[in-house]
Amino acid sequence: MPFDGIAAKCVVDELTKVLAGGRIEKVFQPEADEIIINVRAWNANYKLLLSASANYPRVHVTDAVKENPAAPPVFCMLLRKHLSGGKILSFEFHDYERIIGMEVESANELGDVSVKKLIIEVMGRHSNIILVNSEKKIIDAIKHVDSDISRVREVMPARPYILPPGQNKTSPDFLVPDELVSNSLSVQLPLEKYLLSSIKGFSPLLCREICHRAGIDSNMPAAALDNSQKSSLGQAVADTVKEISECRFRPCIIFEDESMEKPLDFHCMEIRQYRYVKSMESMSKILDNFYAARDRSERLKQKKSDVLKVVNNVMDRCNKKLAIQQETMREVADREMLKLYGELITANIYCIPASTKSVSLLNYYSEDSKYIDISMDENLLPQENAQKYFKKYTKAKSTWMYTGRQLEETRKELDYLESVLHLLENCITPAETDEVRQELADQGYMVLKKKTGFKKQTKPSEPLGYKSSDGLDILVGKNNKQNDYLTLKLASSNDIWFHTKNIPGSHVIIRKLQHDIPESTLKEAAMLAAWHSKGKMSSNVAVDFTTVKNVKKPSGAKPGMVIYENYRTITVTPDEEAVKKLQK
Repeated sequence: MPFDGIAAKCVVDELTKVLAGGRIEKVFQPEADEIIINVRAWNANYKLLLSASANYPRVHVTDAVKENPAAPPVFCMLLRKHLSGGKILSFEFHDYERIIGMEVESANELGDVSVKKLIIEVMGRHSNIILVNSEKKIIDAIKHVDSDISRVREVMPARPYILPPGQNKTSPDFLVPDELVSNSLSVQLPLEKYLLSSIKGFSPLLCREICHRAGIDSNMPAAALDNSQKSSLGQAVADTVKEISECRFRPCIIFEDESMEKPLDFHCMEIRQYRYVKSMESMSKILDNFYAARDRSERLKQKKSDVLKVVNNVMDRCNKKLAIQQETMREVADREMLKLYGELITANIYCIPASTKSVSLLNYYSEDSKYIDISMDENLLPQENAQKYFKKYTKAKSTWMYTGRQLEETRKELDYLESVLHLLENCITPAETDEVRQELADQGYMVLKKKTGFKKQTKPSEPLGYKSSDGLDILVGKNNKQNDYLTLKLASSNDIWFHTKNIPGSHVIIRKLQHDIPESTLKEAAMLAAWHSKGKMSSNVAVDFTTVKNVKKPSGAKPGMVIYENYRTITVTPDEEAVKKLQK
């Protein structure tokens, strides 16, 4: 996990400078595994966040505002009783373990002053927040761990507090780099894993960073190092340990790409192995920004999940319905033969004997005058057999026409759902997801729950804006309702409209402010249409374009569905770098 022992040391160093000597004013518990403590220190107010979340455990000062439950949980009330009004004496850090202690001096109901310690164990799914008294006995914990859960270590009220089992690793304070390197000669583990298993408090990220600084592949077997690599590794380890001991921290967040929107990892040390790294002045700001971005991502993912489930379920039903309809069409594909049988029986009725099981009749419609074998019901007269075939033909013809219309409607519905699915995947804010949710509710695919507080939006959000290399504005719809608004209301009749050919995607508009639009702008708009479509990862994507006056919305058509005429087609290959250059 990103929050390693070195990060814990950095956080303790920061909290000591900022909060030591401060007074605890209020205690809140917004989540089942999260505590926020309001502290007044050095003429300023701070919010200390303590999280025992299985996914995102951490300790830092935060600016986040969270809604608290109407009735405070039991553990929150207990902390208020023991810590409210107390003075923070110090923050403790134990041997590069992810365990942080906060000593608080407070008075009880009788006025007796005592020192209690709030311990935060940042250990993944085993994370916990524990309050102990001066005798190191547990007063209570946010998560109880009894003997049924763990036979190694109980965390229950009135039990003595015991540190988690230690790791058989060397503390950075006592590490001898030369010994570490020489011990690697008999180890077949990859170098990254060797460092991770040897040094206490180091995370995989920091181990890879040391390998990067030494210029060695982190996956290389530790035993395969040559003398030059051993020297480089020893120097890199020594430099890193020195930075840690001297608290020369440089907190930073690592991002997936240059947009700096999707955080990948963080650390308190300078990270050189990644390209997109953003440094900040404090570890608390790093943690606040990193987990806020992760929280936004998780919330957006959760917000999309139920909508995706609805769309996928409806698409599954449509595909099953489509398969049944196609099978029905195949079954009645020979309907004209039924009509032919009836006509041939009628034409030859005078020579067909009664009670016959089959007849071979000349097909006078064929050019080669072939005979056709026709099955007959021996219990029916020839005329009745002919009527039977005519009835079958009429039923098959009716089925063909009716099922054909159903098949076309099912295909249109699938096309619509494909477009919704594509646009939903591209939603980057909760508001955009809500627009898709409202669209599906309007179409009867889902019901909005009133208790969620969701309000129907009367006006779509603003479309994406781009500027062509020739200075012309290009607008791109972000969802189907916005596509309709963009094409049918916002755009003028002479603006140029783009859409990928037979591929779900966004409507794209060039605002035509001059008579002729340069070919370069047409290609850029076509590339934007391809990029904002299901074919964004493909090459040679066909894009149709025409003036807006040639685009019509059929009566009763679903959002985003239009027909168009008098169009031209251009083939482009989407390019992410080119798209970024066109962004306003």
